[in-house]
Amino acid sequence: MKRAKPSPKHDQSAIIARIAGIREAANLLIEKELQARGLTGIVPAHGSVLNFLFRQQEPVPIKSLVSRIGRVKSTVTGIVNTLERHGYLYKQGCDQDARSVRIGLTDKGMALKCDFEEISETVLGRVYGDMPENDRQRLMELLAIVEGNLKG
Repeated sequence: MKRAKPSPKHDQSAIIARIAGIREAANLLIEKELQARGLTGIVPAHGSVLNFLFRQQEPVPIKSLVSRIGRVKSTVTGIVNTLERHGYLYKQGCDQDARSVRIGLTDKGMALKCDFEEISETVLGRVYGDMPENDRQRLMELLAIVEGNLKG
C-alpha cells in the first residue's frame, strides 16, 4: 500500500489540503476510467446523481434528489440539465403538483449502471488498498465527525 509522506509532525493544519488532494486524485482516476470506457458528457460530479437514480424504480422529484445527495438545488439542477442534454435522463412534470419536476433515467442512462459499478470498485480498491476493515470503518467515523463539525 502506498502511504502519503507525512510531515515530521503530521501537520494537523493541512487537513483541508489533504482532503482536497484526495478528491482531486479520485476525480482524475474516475475521469480516466470514464474516458477508457468512451463515456462522454459525464464528469465525476454526476456520479452521486446517477447512483441515486440507479436505485429508483420510477421517476423521483428533484427535491428528493437534492436532499439525498446533499448538494444545493442549483448544483443538482445544473447536473440534471447536463445529463438530460446528453440523453442520460429525462424530466417530467408531476400530475399532483405542477411546480414539481420528476426525473428518471433513459435507457442510455440505465446502460451506464454496469460501468459505474466497475468504476466504483476500481476507485474504492485504490482508495483503501490493503487497509484493514477496522481502519476503514474508523476512517469513515472520523470523516463523519469532521463533516459534522463543519456543518455544525
